Amino acid sequence: MSDPIPAIGPASVVVVSGGSRGLGLAIVTDILDKGAKVAAFARTITPELQQLADAHPDRVFVSSVDVNDTTALTTFIKEAEAALGPIDGLVNNAAVGQDSMHIHTSPQQIADIITTNLTSPLVLTRAVLRRMMARGGRGRVVMVTSVCAQRGYSGLVAYSATKGGLDSAMRTLAREMHGRALVNSVAPGFFASEMSSVLGDQQLETIARRTPSGRMVEPDNIVPVVRTLLFEDTNLNGQVITIDGGSSI
Repeated sequence: MSDPIPAIGPASVVVVSGGSRGLGLAIVTDILDKGAKVAAFARTITPELQQLADAHPDRVFVSSVDVNDTTALTTFIKEAEAALGPIDGLVNNAAVGQDSMHIHTSPQQIADIITTNLTSPLVLTRAVLRRMMARGGRGRVVMVTSVCAQRGYSGLVAYSATKGGLDSAMRTLAREMHGRALVNSVAPGFFASEMSSVLGDQQLETIARRTPSGRMVEPDNIVPVVRTLLFEDTNLNGQVITIDGGSSI
């Protein structure tokens, strides 16, 4: 019987993609509060993320990186490990949204959504796990997916396909790692963010009204689950944890 996969601790280094605002920034802040180190990137480094880096120069490494730039991703990982130490965890949070009926979504738009939300997270996960396994380490991977992978919402065909694909890849990867890493997904419902703002106030109000809990999800509801998957001594593996106020039941 293999040993249990240990929870990563205060000396750990966690990579967070899309860590400059919203949920990503909340996850970065929470990891710091836990005492761990964070390597975060986004296309644009916001003042809020830069402030965290300035306040914790020994524990935070940030860089402006397009998640679709494989060369830049490789460089970021190497620089992050040089600055903070070996990587123990990964949160795949970077994504782009959609608000267009499938018949009105161009082939190029579909390709861009798939690249950003599915292909690039898998490439990043591969790069992190290869370095993690090369040094004999064990780690944690968290995919931030969506309730859209479980229920249909108009105007989100390509987006939903990518999130469903990421959940499926997560399950297979959890088995493929065979005890060397715990891999899980967190699937939030709709919450106020730059991405969901394209839906419009009326559609968001309708979603909130139809949610059994009577309100939309907030980042504060999601962060503790990510924290558990990263830091707690749990045997959760290959699971999709849905946080949506009950709208998917």
